[in-house]
Amino acid sequence: MVASPTGSGWSPTAGARFFCTAGRGLEPFLMREVRARLAATQVEYISGKVFFTTCSDLNMLKKLKSAERLFLLIKKQFPLNVSSVSKGNIFNEMQRLVNDGPESWLSAISVWKNLLELDAKKDQLSQRDANPLKRKVGENDVTNPKKLKTEPMQELQESRECQPEKQMEEEPVEQGDFLMNREKSQKAFQNEVVKAADDPSQKDLTFRVSCRCSGAIAKTFTAQEVGRVIGIALMKQFGWKADLRNPNLEIFIHLNDIYSVVGIPVFSSFLCRVPLASRAYIKTAGLRSTIAWAMASLAEIKAGAFVFDPMCGLGTILLEAAKEWPDVYYVGADVSDSQLLGAYDNLKAAGLQDKIELLKVSVTELPLPSESVDVIISDIPFGKKFKLGKDIKNILQEMERVLHVGGTIVLLLNNDHHRRLQDCEQSGIPLNSKGSPTDEPGIEKCLSPREKTDLSDTVSSSSEASSQGGLDKMPPVGSLVPVECYQVSLGRTEAFICKYRKSHSLGL
Repeated sequence: MVASPTGSGWSPTAGARFFCTAGRGLEPFLMREVRARLAATQVEYISGKVFFTTCSDLNMLKKLKSAERLFLLIKKQFPLNVSSVSKGNIFNEMQRLVNDGPESWLSAISVWKNLLELDAKKDQLSQRDANPLKRKVGENDVTNPKKLKTEPMQELQESRECQPEKQMEEEPVEQGDFLMNREKSQKAFQNEVVKAADDPSQKDLTFRVSCRCSGAIAKTFTAQEVGRVIGIALMKQFGWKADLRNPNLEIFIHLNDIYSVVGIPVFSSFLCRVPLASRAYIKTAGLRSTIAWAMASLAEIKAGAFVFDPMCGLGTILLEAAKEWPDVYYVGADVSDSQLLGAYDNLKAAGLQDKIELLKVSVTELPLPSESVDVIISDIPFGKKFKLGKDIKNILQEMERVLHVGGTIVLLLNNDHHRRLQDCEQSGIPLNSKGSPTDEPGIEKCLSPREKTDLSDTVSSSSEASSQGGLDKMPPVGSLVPVECYQVSLGRTEAFICKYRKSHSLGL
């Protein structure tokens, strides 16, 4: 059941219970992030979801980078038993999600309303304070875009500038109009919700139920059947009105073999469905932004560092890193003209063209001095278009050359790349009698959250996420010593986020 504040006088200092959905394998990153960014307590997870308590307001909650969607928690309890009871009895069990402890529903609605009100007040204050500043900036606005330093990129940009100037100028305007309209719609929606929720009886609230079913219950009921049962129970219990097209309130329910979870989507209305994982500053998506941010968060980026992505593609990793750690020198490289042009468009849309330099070079022939880079972060390409095979070792050797001693490499590897590095015979790790790596400094477990399947495996805030996975044999590659490895999902494929640290200079 929910640990939500009660009463209409809720304030942020009281704390509220939330949960975020996360991509498979990203739960450890999200757990660390909510602790660090939100000062969250009672942090725990089940596969695909992280639960936590925080006093943070909506403005802080919006800053989460490793989450997909955010929900205010209403209830979390054991799964429904569908093995040996009739359909009618199961329907009654579903209705008990509403009828047992209705105060938890009313409390969650009160917290939700207060979060929206607080956000609206802060938005009004920020707009009032920003108006005179905007006038001053407009009077003295001078733009000095930084030129790319390499000849190949200059040529690529000159070819792009051959397009009509009007077309080039309209693109950011259209994007700005879209974002402005989206924000206006969201604010209007919030005002309607607050007005409806202010009624003590809450009779004016309209709602819709969104259901997700998996496991045994999905074989017995459809999501529509579950939504109908819960909807009827809500109308009877609270007098709310169903509205499938434009409701004030969305109720999210996930039923499976492990748990039953009920919550309210925080940043989602039917006027503006925008998950946390969507980045307004990324024009063309490449690698998923949550994966890119997770990789950057592992890299131990410090102010003044030289951070390099030698296979940058559309620049997603560098964008995520530069937004979070701005006082750093970033360089991205790629051999593809189209990828570099796409990366430059993304940098321009994000206003980071002066923060990140782009080079057209091969990852196996980097024009950088040995031991000149502090951090390397890269998504190693894979798939039918990119068949690197044994080249993965040559690529890693060149990265190793330009990285200084003590520097960090964070790579996203598919199964084939990961296996090839495991089979590397350069410096094998001694194995004990059980076949697991010995206690070498810096060697940690490979995490695979999917291996835990029952509710008792929920990890509390006092437990480390690394306690769940099986040990994975990761030998050093030359001077690169493996530090961490996380198995993550990229949709239909699995991949590994691997972190290495350079232990000594080459040849020593």
